Amino acid sequence: MKSINIEFEDIIGRYLNINVDDTNYRIYVEEAGQGIPLLCLHTAGSDGRQFRHILNDQKITKNFRVIAFDLPWHGKSNPPEGYELNDYKLTTNLYKKIIMSFCDNYKLNEPVIMGCSMGGRVVLHLALEHSNYFKAVIALEGSDKLEPYYDLDWLYRPDIHGGLIQSAFVSSQIAPQSPDKFRHETLWHYMQGGPGIFKGDLYFYWHDGDFDDRSGLIDTSKCPVYLLSGEYDCSCTPERTLATASRIKGAKAVIIPDIGHFPMSENPELFKSYIYPILDEILE
Repeated sequence: MKSINIEFEDIIGRYLNINVDDTNYRIYVEEAGQGIPLLCLHTAGSDGRQFRHILNDQKITKNFRVIAFDLPWHGKSNPPEGYELNDYKLTTNLYKKIIMSFCDNYKLNEPVIMGCSMGGRVVLHLALEHSNYFKAVIALEGSDKLEPYYDLDWLYRPDIHGGLIQSAFVSSQIAPQSPDKFRHETLWHYMQGGPGIFKGDLYFYWHDGDFDDRSGLIDTSKCPVYLLSGEYDCSCTPERTLATASRIKGAKAVIIPDIGHFPMSENPELFKSYIYPILDEILE
């Protein structure tokens, strides 16, 4: 019998059950590597697949235990029992509780946390409130203040294909220089989102998550803050990223040329050339 060469990636996937406010959440999580925990948070309406290029990068995983989980309602994580009785709406408090409960149940010790878009916004909240726990926070396309710029009602209508309208909206946030194969992979994740989930995430991202009046209280001597945004991001624009950095004493901000709102998935090689030095600095 002819032998077959099977090539597995290093990523391991499994499920974790956590309880938040007496509600059970079955969470899907992927990880690879060893060393300092690097917890990765996906964007609104998508899931942890956005970080597969980080999970598969041995230059990173030789020193970092990279972990990416799907929020409840997203990707391969189930919504909680009884979800059909209520409209999904992600609040700041719920978001923070899910993340901290995950960290506690996964027994992470002094993790670095890196989030993109809404994930990049919530890590700033965590830097303020849990500076003694997180080793550092990396906010990708994250700012402390944003303004809505399109009508959310289009995202949850029975006469509109939710996946297609979601991908259409976010397509404008991908840089024209990003390779087509990664552009369409990023959009595919949005096409697969559950009904009303992207809209519910944007409640946090555009409304409930603002905290520019408190961002100056973040102590970067305890928890270093890094902000990276793409020059083609029309959601969290470079101007908003730099304005956020100006309010956080000691924060380090970088605007990445030729990239948009989804740096780790739309142009992973370019993104990694900017994240490597930051991870090296955290290691030191």
